[in-house]
Amino acid sequence: MNEKQQLGGLEAMLFANGEPVEVARLADALRMEVAATERLLEKLQKCYDEGERGVTLLNFEDRWQLVSNPYYGEMVKRVLDTRRNAPLSPASLEVLAVIAYNQPVSRSFIEQVRGVDSSSIVAKLMEKGLIEEAGRLDLPGKPVAFRVTDTFLRVFGLGSLADLPPLHEEGGPAEDEEEEETEQLTLGGLEEGQP
Repeated sequence: MNEKQQLGGLEAMLFANGEPVEVARLADALRMEVAATERLLEKLQKCYDEGERGVTLLNFEDRWQLVSNPYYGEMVKRVLDTRRNAPLSPASLEVLAVIAYNQPVSRSFIEQVRGVDSSSIVAKLMEKGLIEEAGRLDLPGKPVAFRVTDTFLRVFGLGSLADLPPLHEEGGPAEDEEEEETEQLTLGGLEEGQP
């Protein structure tokens, strides 16, 4: 197979998959070394970028994905089903945050954190491809676990979950104040002769 055919093979595999694909899998399919496959992927990416094409190639650490060029985003949106691309509600964003920061998690964990039933939101997020099942947890009843997907990372512009902003600084002023307040309440109760 010559280089032109190898590039065509990469393009076909990435197009058919639709999701990020590991370089090792692509190399194995082409029967090539990983380093040589990475060079071909970079060359293909450069071709797309220089040619002002309708698609581009994105690199997520060791995975690559063929996606539509953001420049043509408005045209693509007009063609796609608008229901699928409807903005996320605050409740959906809240569920996504619970999953992203704690994954894998069960539906009951999500509901415990939020304090309300979240089954319909979980179903909608799965339909949009932002979360997926991640097996079953080793808990009574073996509940289904959920995690965020590569689509979630792409939609929110993240390379990995390590890029999520920190929730809060550990040991920060707010946490210290809470500890002091709890300590004072406990000590106050003991001084008044309560058991």
